[in-house]
Amino acid sequence: MTQLDSIQQHKYPPVGVTVQKLRKQFRLTLNDLAQRSGLSISAVSKIENGQVSPTYDTILRLSVGLGVDVTELFGSTTSKPGAAGRLVVTRGGEGILQQTPHYQYELLGADLAAKQFTPLLTRVRAHSIKEFTKIEGHMGEEFFYVLSGEVILHTEHYAPVRLLPGDSSYYDSIMGHALVSASDEDALILWIATRVHGVLLQPSSTG
Repeated sequence: MTQLDSIQQHKYPPVGVTVQKLRKQFRLTLNDLAQRSGLSISAVSKIENGQVSPTYDTILRLSVGLGVDVTELFGSTTSKPGAAGRLVVTRGGEGILQQTPHYQYELLGADLAAKQFTPLLTRVRAHSIKEFTKIEGHMGEEFFYVLSGEVILHTEHYAPVRLLPGDSSYYDSIMGHALVSASDEDALILWIATRVHGVLLQPSSTG
């Protein structure tokens, strides 16, 4: 872990800590949040206690269950008004960092909530599809552009696709999908996900 990563993780708590704080703030029980998020009670409890690190799909479900923007679960506490003409700048290395089992996300444009899409500078840490118990999907659409390294895109309906720096892909998020680094080094991509309104339409067996 670099010094910057250490500073970022101290400034922005793990997702589970934020989830528990918001759940108690909204006076929700574990069962309440589990039902609203489409997750099991044990899954929510393990996330809150730091026993498991949630996938991006699970983070989306928790944001819907809590009724907050996904940026709040990444640790953002500010939100610009929804008037036309909004603008925010994220300096290099100053996005909000969060880790999941397979990726490290740097959330860009975090000061703006209720965006139509979420931009993430993502380090692909997984190096084999075997690291995933299953590949998950959720409502929405996604785009990514390979900045460095090589990745293999695994999807529910297509053969795996290898992408090199400068390559990109756009796909429906409802299709199960996962990215792995194709080399010994972690790959770096710009990953953009559309704002998800109907994530809970997809069943989940997490937990």
